[in-house]
Amino acid sequence: MLENLIPRASVGLLPVAVFLAALVFYDSYKLVRLRAVLLTIAAGAVAAVASYFANIWLLDSSGIEFVTFSRFVSPIVEEILKSLIVVYLIRSSRIGFPVDAAIFGFAAGSGFAVVENVYYLGVLSEAHIAVWVVRGFGTAIMHGGAVAIFGMLTHTICEERQSTKPWMFLPGLAAAIVIHSVFNQFLFAPVLSTVGILVLLPPIIMFAFDQSERSLRKWMEVDFNADTELLELINSGQFSDSKVGQYLGAVRDRFRGEVIADMFCYLRLHVELSMRASGMLMLRESGFDIAPDPEIKGMLEELRFLERSIGKTGQMAMKPFLRLSSRDLWQLYMLEE
Repeated sequence: MLENLIPRASVGLLPVAVFLAALVFYDSYKLVRLRAVLLTIAAGAVAAVASYFANIWLLDSSGIEFVTFSRFVSPIVEEILKSLIVVYLIRSSRIGFPVDAAIFGFAAGSGFAVVENVYYLGVLSEAHIAVWVVRGFGTAIMHGGAVAIFGMLTHTICEERQSTKPWMFLPGLAAAIVIHSVFNQFLFAPVLSTVGILVLLPPIIMFAFDQSERSLRKWMEVDFNADTELLELINSGQFSDSKVGQYLGAVRDRFRGEVIADMFCYLRLHVELSMRASGMLMLRESGFDIAPDPEIKGMLEELRFLERSIGKTGQMAMKPFLRLSSRDLWQLYMLEE
């Protein structure tokens, strides 16, 4: 029994794990920590358990034929539950670039696929090894790839629109559901589904990786140069004559003097933290593994204190000149890792 189970488990579980490891290794900047990947895999496993019970309930209550349900209903249920993990990560500024979204998405799909295949190992333990080739190289990669594509599309849309409103997630979710549903259309020709997944998904994901890294490199250069210029201006003693200084002078009458002072301190601290984050990225690209700076924790605590002191109105007043996009918020999160 065990002799038959080991090869089936290997073929069913290892391909998705190897592909995920390749994605993490291929990431030049190593922006996604191993702990975060493992937590996302665990979340994907929870999504698999939730989808199992949701699918059983819907199948029993709807009266839909099993094959029809598998082709059109279960893909919707499963992709929604898997995608919610990436939605949380995007909305909490845990993801900075599409490459990160691809890794987290594939990790969520991997956790889902592992639990699903472990379940089938129990109920189909005597199935032919070909079944596990299909499940390992086809179904499991499909689960990971669909969420990876959802993550990349969604992050790109949210970054372009600078919004994480619910409808920003619909195009990526639709793409993931279509991929899953098309895969399930070939229930009676599983080899075709497996070949299709292996031929199409990996090149798409690797292409997105390359594009994302180019985007990161370009953004990092622009961001670092802008922060350097602003910090030099603050330290030059001529800040009040600059456009930013004039703007703060123009809103002086709307805020108390101590709030204006805190806004200035917030600006300087935010720029310094942004430059440190950009520096860390440059070092990581060069192959250096940088240990966390002990000063960062205190600086971030001071930044949060200043945010509370300035208040929502003060932060809105600073928006015209202080970059507070989702990518900049991700930079601050990265420093805490």
